[in-house]
Amino acid sequence: MIDDRLKSGDFTERNEPYRLFAEWLEDAGQSEPNDPNAVALATVDPEGLPNVRMVLLKGFDERGFVFYTNFESAKGRELLSGGKAAMCFHWKSLRRQVRVRGPVEQVSDEEADAYYASRPRGSRIGAWASKQSRPLESRFALEKAVAEYTARYAVGTIPRPAYWSGFRILPQTIEFWHDRPFRLHDRVVFSRGEDGGWRTERLYP
Repeated sequence: MIDDRLKSGDFTERNEPYRLFAEWLEDAGQSEPNDPNAVALATVDPEGLPNVRMVLLKGFDERGFVFYTNFESAKGRELLSGGKAAMCFHWKSLRRQVRVRGPVEQVSDEEADAYYASRPRGSRIGAWASKQSRPLESRFALEKAVAEYTARYAVGTIPRPAYWSGFRILPQTIEFWHDRPFRLHDRVVFSRGEDGGWRTERLYP
């Protein structure tokens, strides 16, 4: 499937990249067999060693791209200390890729509360039971913790843990890539200028 929007230069008529991203994400929702919002998230630890893992994009707008995690996890600690991150979406069925890079900020408590409340009850219990990224002595220990929190919050609202919230990547660059024959791919990058606006540039494959 060829995206003529990149080939024709239609992207240059857009004053920001989010409309194009929304269109690509919608296309992925129709063609990807699982989790079209899955994205590889890269961070760096205090020693400068990169870390990458898959997360789920939970929202985006003109401010940036949002995902949620345990702040005490490896990625949570690295994001809090490093303050920067990168994302890479790869939709194999469409032969498309989007890369995002920039600083990060925490979402507001109101945003985190609203998203947490929308999660399945089991996922909210899991946020309490899992000491994410830390050593687990056995599967039984995790199941025991789940049972304990399930009993504690058997009725009523399950509050959001203070250590569980979200981050927003504030993109400085967003690159769109589309496969072409003979590896002569289309690459278009949006870069944010000092005035907050976007400029576009085509890159060699």
